Amino acid sequence: MSSEVFDLAHAFKQYFEVVPALSGTLKDEAYRLRHKVYCEDLKFEPPHSDQRETDEYDSCSHALLLRNVQTREYIGCARIIIPPSKNPGYLLPFETVCADTLDRSIIDPRKLCRHRIAEVSRLAVISSYRRRKGEAGKPFGISDDDFKTSQSQRFPYIPISLYLAALAMARLNEIDIIFILTEERLAHHFTKLGFDQKFIGGPVDHHGLRVPSMIYVGETIGNLRANLLPLYLEIAMNIERHLASKQPIDNPI
Repeated sequence: MSSEVFDLAHAFKQYFEVVPALSGTLKDEAYRLRHKVYCEDLKFEPPHSDQRETDEYDSCSHALLLRNVQTREYIGCARIIIPPSKNPGYLLPFETVCADTLDRSIIDPRKLCRHRIAEVSRLAVISSYRRRKGEAGKPFGISDDDFKTSQSQRFPYIPISLYLAALAMARLNEIDIIFILTEERLAHHFTKLGFDQKFIGGPVDHHGLRVPSMIYVGETIGNLRANLLPLYLEIAMNIERHLASKQPIDNPI
């Protein structure tokens, strides 16, 4: 293993940790972070008096937090929404938002085993960790600088680590396919990093133009590039360690 490959996972471990929100307190941290980014910074959603950004999908979601291990500050979050097993007609958010633009000849979510699909959403990173050119007005971002070999003052793959965490959580929940609604540019960046992300419909206006896409969980993990696989394994260990601990688990499914 080259030093460059090793350093990516090693650097992450030195500064960051992925924490699944297993308790009400940790979920509250995610909701507060979402409010800061989506309601206060970006104004994508209206502000709430309790300073928590929540919606009806949180009741069937697993939330993930990214923490700076040195400051103990939570700096990013994401969630993976899994249709509840007792409600086969439950629609994921993208199915509603993209109802008129999905290309069902590529894939029709209505015909899939509902408990084997999920949607990743509400990815957010606090402003002090995304202040690079072109990122200030986005909940998270990837810069072209992330594909250069020069040293950066901060860990370059913060949003990537949240996606890898979502992949790990999907695998643990036996999810086959995850759906994502993202900017087309961002999806192309993820493809450069080895994510087999496939567009499944036309763009919709949802806080700017967004395109629905899908990722096969098993294939993507199995085909991760050499520089990302150690990072994925480190993040997956983070999650599994917390799940195996004695923290209270609020299982929404």
